[in-house]
Amino acid sequence: MNVLRCSGSMSRALRSCRRPHRALPLLPSYTSFPRRGFHAAPFLWGIRSQVLQDVGEGIMEVQIIQWYVEEGGHIEEWKPLCQYQSDKAVDDITSRYEGIVKKLHFQTDDTVPTGKALVDIEVDDAKYPDDNAPPATQEEPAEPTPAPTDTQPAQQPAPTAAETPSEAPKSKYASLATPAVRGMLKSLNVNILDVQGTGKDGRVLKEDVQRFVAARDSPAAAAPAAPSTQQSETAVKLTPFQSQMFKTMTRSLTIPHFLYADELKINDITAMRKKLANDPKDPKKVTFLSFVIKAVSLALNDYPLLNAKVDMTNPEKPGLIMRSKHNIGVAMDTPQGLIVPNIKDVASRSVLDIASEISRLSELGRNGKLTPADLSGGTITVSNIGNIGGTYVAPVIVPNEVAILGIGRSKTVPAFDDAGQVTKNDLVNFSWSADHRIIDGATMARMGNRVRQFIESPELMLLNLK
Repeated sequence: MNVLRCSGSMSRALRSCRRPHRALPLLPSYTSFPRRGFHAAPFLWGIRSQVLQDVGEGIMEVQIIQWYVEEGGHIEEWKPLCQYQSDKAVDDITSRYEGIVKKLHFQTDDTVPTGKALVDIEVDDAKYPDDNAPPATQEEPAEPTPAPTDTQPAQQPAPTAAETPSEAPKSKYASLATPAVRGMLKSLNVNILDVQGTGKDGRVLKEDVQRFVAARDSPAAAAPAAPSTQQSETAVKLTPFQSQMFKTMTRSLTIPHFLYADELKINDITAMRKKLANDPKDPKKVTFLSFVIKAVSLALNDYPLLNAKVDMTNPEKPGLIMRSKHNIGVAMDTPQGLIVPNIKDVASRSVLDIASEISRLSELGRNGKLTPADLSGGTITVSNIGNIGGTYVAPVIVPNEVAILGIGRSKTVPAFDDAGQVTKNDLVNFSWSADHRIIDGATMARMGNRVRQFIESPELMLLNLK
């Protein structure tokens, strides 16, 4: 406020003035003006909650790996909010809104069920008129503690664990000693509780202190102690991939499994692969797994039940969902853990095309760049554990599938041919696990035999290609 200074004569003139209105031009009275009311403008900002949508087929929850935003920060539309991991896939969730982040509902490493709000964002209502703001959730106030009255004294809180003595005496009279003995203890830097007293009622005597000091300072006491036999245990959190595998396998083992195993001769495929690798004009790295995946797809044309999934929408009336596309999953070992991407529509792909797709998915898996599209939609899985080790395996069915094939390590063994001559055979073990609620042993055996025909006589694949 500006202060109007006047000369002495002017001040006297003002004091002599008896009509207030004549002083108004020089000293305006601010209270004489009518007060203006403040009218609030329409509130144009509202809170929107971004809900976690279904990120893949059958995925009911995800785990937050890291947040890219913090409360109070600004986020633009379609910019990443957080990184998540689900069903062994790592990807980002982008923001539907532009505005100010008001609240993060979950922290890093938290598990978020689908349908739950991830974050609240303050947005311009005019920009998102079709989104209804969720009602604000109010926290219930805690009940106030009644104040103590004169007739009822306030109760003292019970001592906490930090206030309780950290260590009780070793015996009833372990701290008893004369002042002279206590002076000796202090000078020799000995804790009285470490000394075994031999006096009356367990009192610590001078001889007890001397005996303790002699034992403490003896060369034998300075010798290194014997190795401790006590087990050392350290708590370690599961990695995001391990956490998802834990949950997925827990769900899988609620399915009644049965195992069907067979041994296949792969001489012809081995010879074919050698020819392809030795072609100087067009060398192709076609793996054995590429032939297996194609053989499984061809067999599914005859046994489509193995490509179905169980429908538990109504637990009282379970059903089946038959699927026309053969999206065959391939279990892969990566630095992040086991992942199962799938090759889409194998029925329409050649063996060479399948080999290229396996190579592409393997490269993405090693670099941690597989997308939810690569990992969702599988209908049946093939796990080639043999390229790491192991002849036999009992694979576990992936949820939303009814069968899985485990392939063991190949081996070369002597065998008799039809003429009774000893020949060299390349053998590999195929182990099938199937959902015994839907698949019976005979159906699984017929499916396995059909795959065996294609593997042992790969020329049959040519006759069945479309």
